Amino acid sequence: MAKQKFYVVWVGNKPGVYNTWAECQQQTNQYPDAKYKSYGSKKEAEQAFRDGWKKHWGQSSKTKPSQSAQKKLDLSAEPLEEIDMDSISVDVGCSGNPGIVEYKGVDTQTGELLFYHGPISKGTNNIGEFIAIVHGLAYLKKKGSTRTVYSDSRTALSWLKKKEIRSNLVRDATTQEIWELADRALKWLHTNTYTNKVLKWNTEVWGEIKADFGRK
Repeated sequence: MAKQKFYVVWVGNKPGVYNTWAECQQQTNQYPDAKYKSYGSKKEAEQAFRDGWKKHWGQSSKTKPSQSAQKKLDLSAEPLEEIDMDSISVDVGCSGNPGIVEYKGVDTQTGELLFYHGPISKGTNNIGEFIAIVHGLAYLKKKGSTRTVYSDSRTALSWLKKKEIRSNLVRDATTQEIWELADRALKWLHTNTYTNKVLKWNTEVWGEIKADFGRK
């Protein structure tokens, strides 16, 4: 059973601490520059809410990272980057892995839904995330935009860089749909160029990615 998370909304329709992702979404969806983050305990969430968003959300000099993130920072001696708000964020919802897959892309700043695809009958989270990233790049290229694309999947970002998918998902009738989309995405990468930055979303510091389906 998944451990319950608690959600802090600093900037939204009604700031506060919420027990479910659905309640958090009600306060942040379509709200310009909403600021929110998930925590593993109610006590931690309530303290973060009292501290204010500047201490916890998306500011390089004022963000308070988790212990594991702080250790990495101490080793690298590099400051935390700020979120590029002129960007889009993509994420996948997967019911089982492999399982039913859906993905979407949203405006990072406003949460506006830019594109959505699904449900796909059977696939994996990583393949879905890879397709979502390429969909985002194709979407932006069609609009002549050089906005940044964020994803929280290291694996999918690695596949993007190498222009190849390394997955054990079997190719058969049940997975035909997602493999067709994946192959189409690979073809796009090999026949198109882009100047957009494609970056890893820093979940430990910034909270869940804006396109999150809330199923973790």
